[in-house]
Amino acid sequence: MLSFIKTAAGALSGVCRARGHLQGPLHCHLKVIAAGMKMFEIPPDYSDVVIPEKPKLKFLDKVPTLKKVKKEMKKLRDIQGPAKAANSFTTGQYAVVAMGGGYLHWGHMEMMRLTINRKFDSRTTFARWRVNAPYKPITRKGLGQRMGGGKGAIDHYVTPVRYGRLILEVGGKVELGEVEHILTEVAKKLPFPAKVMSRETLEAMQNEQAAMEQNNQNPWTFKQVVQGNMLGIRRVCSPFDLHHHGRFTGKFHLPGRV
Repeated sequence: MLSFIKTAAGALSGVCRARGHLQGPLHCHLKVIAAGMKMFEIPPDYSDVVIPEKPKLKFLDKVPTLKKVKKEMKKLRDIQGPAKAANSFTTGQYAVVAMGGGYLHWGHMEMMRLTINRKFDSRTTFARWRVNAPYKPITRKGLGQRMGGGKGAIDHYVTPVRYGRLILEVGGKVELGEVEHILTEVAKKLPFPAKVMSRETLEAMQNEQAAMEQNNQNPWTFKQVVQGNMLGIRRVCSPFDLHHHGRFTGKFHLPGRV
């Protein structure tokens, strides 16, 4: 018994001498716990962030308040091509950006409003809409009606969205990792492809597209082929293709096309 105690004491003393490059008999079987200094990243400065008086998403009307309701044609050009408005940040830091065209129904907007207002802390985070309430009328005829008889009655209203438009903005005293999973959950339920982006991510995507056009080494781009009318391609190209140089196929965006 005495020899066992001496062996254990020697092993512990050998562990203590490990920092002096002397190894004891049990040094390979024990873990040495040493206190050290950890370097943490400096937290971001939110001194310039101002939380608005009403930080939550406001309720949007299901039906627009119009004196006289007018029916419209489909006008698919409303969802084709790039967005000309609401394609850059204003006050927020993160946003849900549409990566394709489509129509937003009132149910989609209510889903986004309820999800974000319930899961965000209004004391440190705010959100605001970048799309209008539903205003485009969609008509529909009743089930079992025969053809003819004019255009059907208005069934509901939608909001057209184009590629690159910001759906909603989020800002406040938060980082992207704190809100990304909530915004991703919202983006997956939209009727068109959408992505969560920050100011830096959106700027990098725009700069990448500009760099591709500037550093392109292939002289036969879509623009050059169409302008030269090679193989009579102008016969099958629409004015939409000529204007956007083949970067869009209807409401879909082709990211690799220069």
